[in-house]
Amino acid sequence: MMDPEVFDEQAKTLVDQVIDTALRRLETSMSEREHTFESLGYFDFARESKNEQPVLPREDNYEIKNINWLTIEEFSIQRAEEKIKEFIQTWEYQDSWLYCVDFLGKDSHDYDHRYRFRVRWSVPTRRKPVPRSTACVYFTFVVSKIKPKDHSVDVFYVFETNRLVHRPGQSRFREKWLKDIIENKVMMMTTVVF
Repeated sequence: MMDPEVFDEQAKTLVDQVIDTALRRLETSMSEREHTFESLGYFDFARESKNEQPVLPREDNYEIKNINWLTIEEFSIQRAEEKIKEFIQTWEYQDSWLYCVDFLGKDSHDYDHRYRFRVRWSVPTRRKPVPRSTACVYFTFVVSKIKPKDHSVDVFYVFETNRLVHRPGQSRFREKWLKDIIENKVMMMTTVVF
């Protein structure tokens, strides 16, 4: 049996390493993004002081929508699917998009169960009722074994081909993310010869 203090120290070291790596990636990507935006003229250079940092245009009045998620006691696979559908209704996207929610499985860990779901998006048309490609969003519900039953279930989601982990209510959905996934898949399929 491992000493709890050693385990705590290893966990702390691992978390510190992950945070350091994320900060380095953020610094690198931010400096690249600044150069890109600067070359495209996104920054407002008509400022009184040359020492001011460039400011990206923002939509200050946009509210990120969220829903009331399930508690540990209320959790079931069917109710989780219903909550995913309810959450997706808060997103802004064109009516031509269709999606389906699939339960992928359950992973048991020492302190929680993780339920994984896939939301598969497509844009079927009359000419092509079976779309050439789809885009997936993967949801994970973390149901704690040790927290009180009245605590909320933790929910995370990621877009296919992306590493950024989203939490409901903390980031704004962009329809462009789905379009980019589908366009990249279609471009890749045109390069493959069968």
